[in-house]
Amino acid sequence: MSGLEILALVVSATAAGAINAIAGGGTLLTFPTLLLCGTPPIIANATSTLALVIGTAGSIFGFRQEIAAVKTWLVRFVPVSLAGGWLGSWLLTHTSDQFFARLVPFLILFATVLFLAQNAFRKFSRRDTAAPDTAHRGVWVAVVFQFAVAVYGGYFGAGIGILMLASLGFLGLSDIHEMNALKNILGSLINLVAATVFTYSGLIDWTKMEIMTVGALAGYWLGAHYSKRLPQQSVRRLITVIGFVMSAVTFWKQFR
Repeated sequence: MSGLEILALVVSATAAGAINAIAGGGTLLTFPTLLLCGTPPIIANATSTLALVIGTAGSIFGFRQEIAAVKTWLVRFVPVSLAGGWLGSWLLTHTSDQFFARLVPFLILFATVLFLAQNAFRKFSRRDTAAPDTAHRGVWVAVVFQFAVAVYGGYFGAGIGILMLASLGFLGLSDIHEMNALKNILGSLINLVAATVFTYSGLIDWTKMEIMTVGALAGYWLGAHYSKRLPQQSVRRLITVIGFVMSAVTFWKQFR
């Protein structure tokens, strides 16, 4: 690799780590960068996943104080996240990624709109937290949705953070930093399972992965650390902007 390629891999991984720590979607930076460096698409996807999952340790450490508040949700979402991540990664090793890649801009746009409208939706629905049956049904809908997100995350992964944030918002979680902590843990588990499958299948470019891991670790820590210094409304606006930008970029790439 040339010095310019090494620099591009480090910079893209750093930016991807920071974006993933705040909202999600860093794969849309690392994946095309690997393609530009001559990496075949499936290997690029697998290499990006492994590099970012190793870097996730930085974001989990940055949100360590919020983990205690989301333990109940972890118990509900961890099993389906692991199962869905395995299924999605298995599909990638046995099918083409063209169909799922075409769905990426639609999924990201849909999730961003959901995230933007979550407060209005909660007011409209006026879910009574004192009604256990309604709350119970809402949780199970979220569990099924999380499984679907995990399948997609294991297959490609771009935008799963925004999808999870939208789901958590509809459940009634309002602290954006606690939501980010939960999202980062679940996302790391999905990617960990996928990375294990990809490694076993021999799909990792180890040299490029090691270079990107350095940037990802720094980016995740910076994103997790400094996002908590911003007002929650500012973080929400940043997430919304990232979502719409990611959607526009992927629409342009797919349908130009």
